Amino acid sequence: MTPRRSLLKTLIALVLTGIMLFPVYWMVNVSFTRPRDMRKAPPNWLPIGGTLDGYRSVLHDQLPYLGTSLAVGLGTVALTVAISAPAAYALAKLAPRGGGVLSFLLLMAQMIPGIIMAMGFYAGYLELGLLNTVGGLIVADSTIAVPFAVLIFTAFMRAIPDELLQAAKTDGAGVLRIFWSVVMPVSRNAVVTVSLFAFLWAWSDFVYASTLDSGGAARPITLGIYHYIGNNNQEWNAVMATAVVASLPATVLLIIAQRYVAAGVISGAVKD
Repeated sequence: MTPRRSLLKTLIALVLTGIMLFPVYWMVNVSFTRPRDMRKAPPNWLPIGGTLDGYRSVLHDQLPYLGTSLAVGLGTVALTVAISAPAAYALAKLAPRGGGVLSFLLLMAQMIPGIIMAMGFYAGYLELGLLNTVGGLIVADSTIAVPFAVLIFTAFMRAIPDELLQAAKTDGAGVLRIFWSVVMPVSRNAVVTVSLFAFLWAWSDFVYASTLDSGGAARPITLGIYHYIGNNNQEWNAVMATAVVASLPATVLLIIAQRYVAAGVISGAVKD
């Protein structure tokens, strides 16, 4: 590749990246803009003479919703890993009957529209009294993450050498001990990948939150933003400040865990 062609491709990549990231930049810019400058023509491309009133409104109005989303996200991660890791270990190393059929059903489960699942959960939760509860949202969000998590864990655990497990078995370790003391420690990348995606799905969920909430106190931040827009449709700096704050946890997690995510996603794709 010639230097000129390489430079051209780099410039095209930078332009496309800038176009994709411009809404994020504008969200941050508007979050600092004073209300009187919102409709200024031409607009301020930088928050000159900005204000923190939007972020003060976030801390005053949206903090409980952020706490609910954090609880739902962490609970979804714990439940997803607790269910998917043993299931994937069984599929990858114990060779149960019907394992191929189960893997196919997991793929099919990911194709079911979320709104259909939400209607089913609503009918069940209505009878069980689980509407407007953090636990109900954790279970519902886990149904999105578990099929994906099982597939990721299965691909990773199949790449673990059988000799390593056989050595542990020779030393007297049982199936559960091998899973807990051998398989899980070497599956760190897969655990981080599954945990990150499960948290992000729960954090950004709107379908289950809007369906399984009927005005209760356990509202996640996505539902808080939705109602906030309706209640403060003229205070766009507060709305955008809420969006910025809601985006921070996901951004920080992606930056910290990107190395493990890359390793976890491609694990099992290449076989020696």
